Amino acid sequence: MLETRKGFAAAVAAFAIWGFLPLYFIPLREVSAMQVVAHRVIWSWLLVLASMTLRGELSQIRATWATRGVILRLAASATLISINWLLYVWAVAHNHVVDASLGYFITPLVNVLLGVVVLSERLNRAQWTAVALAAVGVSYLTVETGNLLWISLTLGFSFAGYGLIRKVVRVEALAGLAAETLMLMPFAVAYLIWCEASGSGALGHTSLAIDALLVGSGPITAFTLFLFAYGARRIPYSTTGVLNYIAPTLQLACGVFVFREPFARAHLIGFTLIWTALLIYAGDGLLSARRQE
Repeated sequence: MLETRKGFAAAVAAFAIWGFLPLYFIPLREVSAMQVVAHRVIWSWLLVLASMTLRGELSQIRATWATRGVILRLAASATLISINWLLYVWAVAHNHVVDASLGYFITPLVNVLLGVVVLSERLNRAQWTAVALAAVGVSYLTVETGNLLWISLTLGFSFAGYGLIRKVVRVEALAGLAAETLMLMPFAVAYLIWCEASGSGALGHTSLAIDALLVGSGPITAFTLFLFAYGARRIPYSTTGVLNYIAPTLQLACGVFVFREPFARAHLIGFTLIWTALLIYAGDGLLSARRQE
């Protein structure tokens, strides 16, 4: 029971940190999204490497690189998570936090679709209803707001694709993150060197606060992933699925109440359809979990 409580607290903390992440990136608006992500990659890798060294887990990294199939899958997941990070930071800097939150609201339902298409999973009536309602909600928002919601869809599909790959590849969370960030390291280092040479580098050229936020973007990424991994192993999968909605809910609140982004009648109707879909999906998952107990 104590382990379950600790796991629940860790998972809630992880999703809360992800939910308030827009507040962290707002002071970095003057730094290009590419630079922010490059620093996030480098400092994440250094912290994960130090952590695994202290815990004597470096052998996990060596084992990961020894399997060609694992490396190819992690290369794909590294590409997807870099796209996700880059677009998310850009969205926050350009006042699209509401659109970003929508992307993470639809991620669980995109996961369902990928399960059908890629893993040949079968959906029941409730799950199909949820997917259909979400599709109607996204379509309505597209028509009413006059854009294709490319930010939301790209974030949703990139994160769902990342989750799918990490689901099927057999590698621990930290070892996988170490491998992914190591693959991205050459590009991150090369880009930051180019920024320094061109005079556009931010680290050491702005303020101590900006420097601290750039360096801190790595630890906050690794720490939140650790909390999530710790919690996910100690609580039921269905509980994790419900807690998953904490992050986009907090992001939406930040967008509307902190950054004063528009949330018109069309947004309310579209989001309500998607929230209804998520309630159906989450309720079906909880019922299925109880039947299996």
